Amino acid sequence: MARTREFDIDQAVDRAMDLFWRRGYAETSLPDLLKELSIGSGSFYAAFGSKEELYLRTLERYTTLQGSSLEKIFEETAELRPAVRLMLASMIEADLAEPTRGCLVVNASTQCGDQPAAAERVNTAIRQIESFLADALERAQVRGELPPEKDPRELARFLTTFTQGIRIVGQARMGRQFTEDALTAALRVLD
Repeated sequence: MARTREFDIDQAVDRAMDLFWRRGYAETSLPDLLKELSIGSGSFYAAFGSKEELYLRTLERYTTLQGSSLEKIFEETAELRPAVRLMLASMIEADLAEPTRGCLVVNASTQCGDQPAAAERVNTAIRQIESFLADALERAQVRGELPPEKDPRELARFLTTFTQGIRIVGQARMGRQFTEDALTAALRVLD
């Protein structure tokens, strides 16, 4: 008879995500994960299959959380420019508070290039951001907040690329003035 799982999968994924985020994929060993999750190897393999599969789940969890945060900003901020500013400013603030942490998707893109599944997860996350922003920009264009000659998809790609860059600059500890100046310049693309 199979034993009942004695730990919460969602909590385990969150704890693993934090560990991968702090240490990186390569620097996180299976013994590190077992200790962090307070489970044995049998339970680990039964629940997650492998370290890579758990990592992919943490990336999925992270992108879901980030997507929810992005949606909330755009739902609660009626106008486009303040919403974009708030989105980018929240990233800047997160990086100023914890510069070594950065963005888990950016970290994965620079650490896991030789892992096709992780690279695909990063690609999917970036495409989701692009799609969300393109939809928001299209709605703003219909409301008259974005000039008709602007291409929402092109702007979404720029802003998506900019968000990834701002996260890297945050990890490089360039400081508030540097990132605020970049943010001001980036917002001009909406004029």
